[in-house]
Amino acid sequence: MEIKPPAIPNSFEALELQPPSVLANLVVQQQQVIEQLIGEVERLKSLLNKDSQTSSKPPSSDLIRRSEKKKSKESDSQKRKPGGQPGHKGKTRKGMARVDRYVVVEPQSCPSCQRNDWESRDCSTRSYVVAQLVEHPIEIVEYQQKRRVCHHCGTLVGGELPENIIAGQDLSANLQAMLAWLGHYGHLSYQKQQEWLREFGNIEVSLGTLEATTQRVAAAVTPQVNQLKEWVKTQPHVHADESPWLVNGVKEWMWVLSGYGYSLFHAGDTRSRAELESLLGQSFAGVLSSDDFSVYNGYQVAAQQKCLAHLRRHFQQVARLKQPHQKGLGQAFVELIDEAFAKHRQWRETGEASVYASWAESFKQRVTEAIETWSGRAGHAAGLLLKSLRHKSQQWWYFLDHPQVPPDNNRAERSLRLAVTKRKVAGGSRSWSGFERSATLLSVIQSCRAQGRNVIEFLTQALSLGARQCSNQLSLIPVFK
Repeated sequence: MEIKPPAIPNSFEALELQPPSVLANLVVQQQQVIEQLIGEVERLKSLLNKDSQTSSKPPSSDLIRRSEKKKSKESDSQKRKPGGQPGHKGKTRKGMARVDRYVVVEPQSCPSCQRNDWESRDCSTRSYVVAQLVEHPIEIVEYQQKRRVCHHCGTLVGGELPENIIAGQDLSANLQAMLAWLGHYGHLSYQKQQEWLREFGNIEVSLGTLEATTQRVAAAVTPQVNQLKEWVKTQPHVHADESPWLVNGVKEWMWVLSGYGYSLFHAGDTRSRAELESLLGQSFAGVLSSDDFSVYNGYQVAAQQKCLAHLRRHFQQVARLKQPHQKGLGQAFVELIDEAFAKHRQWRETGEASVYASWAESFKQRVTEAIETWSGRAGHAAGLLLKSLRHKSQQWWYFLDHPQVPPDNNRAERSLRLAVTKRKVAGGSRSWSGFERSATLLSVIQSCRAQGRNVIEFLTQALSLGARQCSNQLSLIPVFK
């Protein structure tokens, strides 16, 4: 913000020679500058005071602002204590689901007489079921593929390798899948993957081999991800979000579309409408859940649901402003939004549609009344929020008439969190192709997790089927029961 001070004479004598009208004009201009400076100071203060409760910043950004002193016991008593809550049934550990082998441990000698002469009958047996690492977690196997001539027709036939083994590749399909999972879910760099292979398998694998492995796995699952991309365009409801991603030091954007049982990541060059249209088309026939970023405004959809969690944080920020009436305004709308979340949660738990519909009608009226009540006392920031509530009411409160659509965008944000963590650990990607591979593998990982499927098994199957030109036998599209 550029603030220009008024032109004032350089000396006191020159100032004395000015007529009263000029001096009065200078005072007015100075007052305007003072008001501008006060507004700028308040704006900068609000930026400094933003945290995860009042903005879209992650909770990790609050750490630097935390006090080094423990809070008083009074404030601790108001919070929910860790551990099981009153009324929680709890769970009992049921042990391992299987036993792979049994080991009988016999006594070696009697501690009393140092002999090992035992009676024929067993006195008792105590069992311990333990999960342990095998001696060689990674074994090196040489497959000798025999070729024989058919006695009847003379055809030369070679032995068939196991599905897990791909001819010409030094690493098995499931080991390659494990490395891809470690890199994109465990966030292990290629150097740490090298160390992991050295520690667990006592083998040396070059960085080039590890990078080629990632490329191979991403290429193997690309047909399934492309199929998912076309399928998403036909869905009745989609959550969308985006986050910055560095590619060779340049800011790009990682997009995600999420829904029940899937997450589709997209490597985007911009944060513009073009990326959204490349994912969903020029228009979308379903409901789009998102934040209030301008790209989503005006996009041709059947309906939109803006994220109320974002709106709540904005009103919390308003409640912290020092101007008159802003605290009351912010708290009033935070309470309304909290009520909306609570009632929607109650509907999800009980399914009582009539009770929810009755509450929704009265809630709409109270929101309208609150906007009318506070509009005349709203500051600049609050005024923008109230204007948005008036002009986009169908987008903020769509869930009131359609409770099957949640009032927040948590599904997309939670799915995107894995990508954000990887970006923070790895620092982004060194090339555009690496960025696209990350989007492809994250799509598989988050979709499999949402469907309850084993990620490593899926990646292994994709590699094996791809080597046999049978990729169409595997799909990432969720199956609804």
